[in-house]
Amino acid sequence: MRIWAKVVKDGKTERQIVYEREEKLVYSRFLDYLFDICHELDISTPVLLKTHIFNFAKFNHVRFLPRDFVEGVDFDFLLLENIVV
Repeated sequence: MRIWAKVVKDGKTERQIVYEREEKLVYSRFLDYLFDICHELDISTPVLLKTHIFNFAKFNHVRFLPRDFVEGVDFDFLLLENIVV
């Protein structure tokens, strides 16, 4: 399982990582993946809703906007894309 995470500000990618795990993607553990990704990117963790998980499952990507974060952020959005092999 691989997830490409990008922090975007003013239309430009500021930071990005590829998060990899040997296990298969399990949606019930999506919050754990999100914690790890945000820790690596050194940003706060957004609030995870069912719609975020549904969008990731259906469209292979999800976008977290500043309103999804409890703390203020200095970027436009956090984008997670599922890298399907």
